[in-house]
Parts: sequence; structure tokens; C-alpha cells
Amino acid sequence: MEALPKSRLLQFVEQAMHLARRAVTRYSSRFSKRRYTLHQHIVLLCLKVRKNTTYRTLLDELIEMPRIRKAIDLDELPSPSTLCKAFNRLDMAVWRVLLNLSVTLLPTNGVVGIDASGFDRSHASKHYTKRTKLTIQQLKVTLHVDTRANAILDLHVTTTRKHDSQIAPSLIKRNAGNVSIHLGDKGYDDQKVRALARDTGVRPLIKHREFSSLHKAWNARLDADLYGQRSQNETVNSSLKRKYGAFVRSRHWWKQFRELVVGCLTHNIDKSL
Repeated sequence: MEALPKSRLLQFVEQAMHLARRAVTRYSSRFSKRRYTLHQHIVLLCLKVRKNTTYRTLLDELIEMPRIRKAIDLDELPSPSTLCKAFNRLDMAVWRVLLNLSVTLLPTNGVVGIDASGFDRSHASKHYTKRTKLTIQQLKVTLHVDTRANAILDLHVTTTRKHDSQIAPSLIKRNAGNVSIHLGDKGYDDQKVRALARDTGVRPLIKHREFSSLHKAWNARLDADLYGQRSQNETVNSSLKRKYGAFVRSRHWWKQFRELVVGCLTHNIDKSL
């Protein structure tokens, strides 16, 4: 009987395991119980986001996935609380390192678009929230997306309604070495943003808000084909919500931020396959 080919899920797990081994040591400290490795925790947490499910459901499905368990050397399944505690312990810095490593798996070209989208902070039904007159604040998530590979280079998450032009500088500074052209809509129309981009060696291609005929003339001179690539941001925003959910499951804001970074990491690994 011929061996079955590798599924995309198995390839995803192997790629996630490869990145985890590059990013962190086997155990968190010398006092670890050494029952499960950090690599296994990272892969299982990424798998949870990819399948858009809960800890309990994921572990229940893993019982019927011997090839997946073998790929990560998992002899016994952890409890849901073990995975939850592992997610609490893994710092945001670890997930950002993993996100940066995942970008190297994709053929980027340095043309990067920036755009924001909203993610719900609860998965309660719309009918319930309307009937009970609940107001659930959204998270504002700004993505830095390479337009060639649809790779997510970086993200910024906030619980406030901070203006786009206040968010862009931090993303430009963090990713100056990976960006040659920066695409943005009228929400990022700010001379300080343009000046910062030029100072870091990045060409800003940002539409002007049209307050005069001069602004209209500047917008008309924009490279339409190049600026049109900014639509890839919308594609990535839509893909994240369709595949992994338009809401975050965590209840604490700092865990919600991490959950979104894991979602971006999962997206990049999926694209590399």
C-alpha cells in the first residue's frame, strides 16, 4: 500500500515546528518539568488558531491525528489548562520573533501597504448584544502587508480609536530595513509620516486629502498601478477574518493582542505552503 501524501495540515505543523525550534529553546528554564517542550506548545497554539477552535475541541481532535502527534513528538496529550497556561507564559516578544521568522519563508519585494481593520472582542451573538443593549468595544488592528506575497510583516493593536497617522510611525521605524515603498490611503496623509519614511530610506506613496486643486493634482500624478497594490491589505484583512474568525476568544486585552499576533503568524505559515 502506497504511503499517503502529506496533507496541508501536516505541512503546516512541520513548518511551525521548524520555526519554533529556530526561535526558542527546548524548555523555558532548568526547573521545567520537561513533560512538554516549548516547541510543542507553540505548534499546538498555532494549530488552535488555524482550526479556529477551542483548546478542548483541538485536543479532542488530536486523538484521531496520529501523524500530527508524531510530527511534534507528542506521546500524550496535555490538558486544556496546560495549553492555556503556556499561552500566558509565552511573551509577546517570542511571538514577534516567530512572526519575523515566518516572513523569511515568503518572497517579499519591499512594497508594503498599511491599513486598519476592526476585530470584535467577544463572539457573543449580534442578536443577544442587541437585545441586552451591550456595547462591546472593538480592537483596531493595523497590518503592514507585503504586496507581493501577502505576507504580514508587522501589526499594531490598540483598544482606543487612535488615528491612523499616529500608528504609522512606529510600524515604519520597526520595519525600515524590509520596506522600500510605503503605500497608504488618505488616513495616513501626514507630513510627519512622509518625512519619517524618507528619513529611514522608504519612499512614501500616500494619497493626499483633497482640500485644494493642488492636492487633486498630486493624487492624479500617483503611480496608479503601484498604488493599486494597496488593495492586497484588504485581501489579507478579509482572509484573516474568514479563516481564523473576526473576533478574539481571550478575555484579557494582553492575551487578545497575542492572539492576533499568532493569527498573523499562522497566516504567513499558511501562505508559505
